[in-house]
Amino acid sequence: MFKTLPRIILIAAIGLSGYAFVQAQSSAPAAKAKPAVTAVATFAGGCFWCMEGPFDALDGVISTTSGYTGGNKKDPTYQEVSSGWTGHAEAVQILYDPAKVTYEKLLDVFWHNIDPLAANRQFCDSGSQYRSGIFYQDDAQKKAAEASKAAVDKAKPFKGTIVTEITAATTFYAAEDYHQDYYLKNPVRYRFYRQGCGRDARLKELWGDKAGH
Repeated sequence: MFKTLPRIILIAAIGLSGYAFVQAQSSAPAAKAKPAVTAVATFAGGCFWCMEGPFDALDGVISTTSGYTGGNKKDPTYQEVSSGWTGHAEAVQILYDPAKVTYEKLLDVFWHNIDPLAANRQFCDSGSQYRSGIFYQDDAQKKAAEASKAAVDKAKPFKGTIVTEITAATTFYAAEDYHQDYYLKNPVRYRFYRQGCGRDARLKELWGDKAGH
């Protein structure tokens, strides 16, 4: 109804103070929602199928993506990476909310889901494409990764030299769609592969009750 009345009548109808309030409300800029702060972490731990689940289970992890990184071939395919000549490693890239989960926590989960003593292999998969590695995004992640490696080396419940690489992150290439969330899309085949590869048995041997799964 008010839209059809002249401004003077509108003022009289709702009062000067009321009109001022309406005018102020209509001219005030809409409040902008603060964008969520997110961060990225990238780890290589052998078959990327097996590395998504442990991170997906963490509160604060927004998404995990299987892919390839650390090599020199642009837009590599799975066939190219698995051949071992691209220099890339199978890896997972994690998008997370640092207000809910810390990078240090991600590192802890990473270590307990790999065999840090194996050079250029993980479990039944061999080749540089299956090497274990931490790909840091900035100096803070680099320092955290190095401190974490030192702490693991000091407290590890097994003998041997940790050979897991810590290197600067380079371009990450998402793997083909059928690799994404493989453990959810193909649970029977995934469990068969994981057990057949001896992953759980080796993790238990290395880490005991702290072993990932």
